[in-house]
Amino acid sequence: QLQLVESGGGLVQPGGSLRLSCAASGLTSDFATVAWFRQAPEKTREGVACISASGKNPRYIASVEGRFTSSRDSAGNTVYLQMNNLQPDDTAIYYCASRSAPPGYRDHCPLDPEYTYWGRGTQVTVSS
Repeated sequence: QLQLVESGGGLVQPGGSLRLSCAASGLTSDFATVAWFRQAPEKTREGVACISASGKNPRYIASVEGRFTSSRDSAGNTVYLQMNNLQPDDTAIYYCASRSAPPGYRDHCPLDPEYTYWGRGTQVTVSS
């Protein structure tokens, strides 16, 4: 089994920044393709960003493009989501999710919800 733990959430003013971390333990070979999802109150969960197993071709939804950046550490067991210029609409619980990456899929990541492992989430609140 793979366990994912998010951290780094909190309360920030509009225009501020946060860096979320997703730390993996256990079956880390499945910590390959990693995505960030968020769910705001009374809204459906949406994929926000993802990073491939190789670190290439990260993807972002339009509303965060240019403000959010996903990366992974050199050891490969932690993925980060740097969030800049945060706005009230970014308020949500943020989850990281992971799945394995078969050969041929290591350079790409989807933003669909078909991920195998999920963390419990970290709250991000953007408010003045």
